[in-house]
Amino acid sequence: MENNPAVKWVLRHPRISAWVVLAGGMVALLVYEARNVGLLPSQWLALIVATVLVAGACIWIISWEDKDNPEDEAEVGAADEQANEAADQAPKAA
Repeated sequence: MENNPAVKWVLRHPRISAWVVLAGGMVALLVYEARNVGLLPSQWLALIVATVLVAGACIWIISWEDKDNPEDEAEVGAADEQANEAADQAPKAA
């Protein structure tokens, strides 16, 4: 499972992937709830851009907590090293 490039990317970029997932969900809710309002295309664009930026701000604020505990950073670093070693030791497909 960890040989999948998408999984590797998500593990290497957890904040960006969380931003993408949160923004996608928020935009989906926005579109669903405002579908019958009669917005112009420029208004839709502005709302979607604002929603994506709000999702990014949410992930950024949540990430402040990550920097408070250095023990968590050490655990994540050790897990990354173990995953990289396991990937290097796995037999390569021809």
